[in-house]
Amino acid sequence: MAQSVEVAPPSEHRLQRQLRLRDLVLTQILCVVGSGWVGVAAGLGRAETVMWAFAMLVFYLPMAASVIALNREMPLEGGLYVWAHRAFGDFGGFLTAWNLWVYGIFVTAAIIYAIPTEISYLIGPSAARLPENHLATFAIITAFTVALTLATLRGLELGKWIHNIGGIAIMTVFGGLIVLPIWGLLHHMPIHWQPFSVQIPPRNMRSLALFGQMLFGALCGLEYIAMLAGESKNPARSIGQSVWIASPIICLMFILGTSSVLAFAQPGHIDFIAPIPQTMRLSLGSTGIGNWMAITVILLLQLRLLGITSYLFTGITRMPMVVGWDRMIPQWFTRLHPRWRTPSNSILCSGILIFLLIMIASTGVHVQEAFQLLQNVCLAHYELTYLVMFAIPIAGTVALRRKLPRWLKWISAVGFCATLFSLSICAYPFVNVVNPREYAVKILGAVVLSNLAASCYFLIRSRFGPVASNTDTSATSGPSGRSSA
Repeated sequence: MAQSVEVAPPSEHRLQRQLRLRDLVLTQILCVVGSGWVGVAAGLGRAETVMWAFAMLVFYLPMAASVIALNREMPLEGGLYVWAHRAFGDFGGFLTAWNLWVYGIFVTAAIIYAIPTEISYLIGPSAARLPENHLATFAIITAFTVALTLATLRGLELGKWIHNIGGIAIMTVFGGLIVLPIWGLLHHMPIHWQPFSVQIPPRNMRSLALFGQMLFGALCGLEYIAMLAGESKNPARSIGQSVWIASPIICLMFILGTSSVLAFAQPGHIDFIAPIPQTMRLSLGSTGIGNWMAITVILLLQLRLLGITSYLFTGITRMPMVVGWDRMIPQWFTRLHPRWRTPSNSILCSGILIFLLIMIASTGVHVQEAFQLLQNVCLAHYELTYLVMFAIPIAGTVALRRKLPRWLKWISAVGFCATLFSLSICAYPFVNVVNPREYAVKILGAVVLSNLAASCYFLIRSRFGPVASNTDTSATSGPSGRSSA
């Protein structure tokens, strides 16, 4: 089967290699360990340890193995898009890039949307109604989106430090969260702490929905750093090393962090947007030294939010650039800033879209529902890209499959099934929503319509516009890390 060859951008794409192994490890932790997922897992009650272990076995392990193997074979700027392009051609690569980009837009919007809620916990009870104050929320979101766009335009020379600080901040927060039950026991608080409880979850749809969320939503993200392979030093080795180093840290943070949330908050009364600030307030109170300790932790979470938002936004702005290199979208998206060598047009376009998306999603619904709507739509798009990633060792081109280890096919099949389950359950709401049927239609409809729009665009551009040339994949790899004829 003929396969497309990526057109190497001029002068080795002239991106600056800023990311070292230290940066990659901290960024992996920053990306995977979200503060809200310990709340989702805590919704399963004392079954959380069993479900975390099962999720890591059937999803996290296959993901880590796939990322290491595929990145070793193709350590290229664009990551999963390039892997899919090599395995399934122009159309498969384009749809993968589209879903990755939509995911990044939606998840960045969801994180920014949660910032007013985080700030309300920072201030205390007097600001409890801040998230529902549309004028204040609008001002906070606008200021943050503008600052994010300008920082991304500046590039990874600045951005990597924002990401590193965010990674250190989330590790510090989880360190404090993990020891919090010990502090509570020493102060004779009425808590029930079981760090490694073993219990079977309730057999109902809500438990399945929560597990589907934590299975994929909490644990995905290791491959995201591969989007920046062209801006990493020795990506073929260092990205795989970052996975090995970060993985055990990530697993312990999730399991022990969730047990701490359950020690103070009851499953039916957990704030799914900001469970860690809620736990801090429940355990430390709102006065005295406890208040200042809670404020410190919440401030660190804001640094993590700043870091992860910057990192995700950086990744999605690279996606139109690399697809543009392959001439499947207008070259306008590949234009680099003359001084900072960042894709300036892509950055500005993405920033505007994120702002508009937040405004649309928050119309006529409650805060928790709007947040879950954004999150589930973005995860559904991301799950589609993971189905593609796990399919590469199974159904990709013969030439590529021969280069990958044989065991990867079987472990990828496990990851494919786990991802498919998570995708099938994503439209079931586990928070109170205005209209459950409308909620499901919004999620599934957004995914179907966005992919139909992408498919139509690709077919029209293939017929009337420039696309990557179809030729044999035996082309040699140029010094830029992209294929050259």
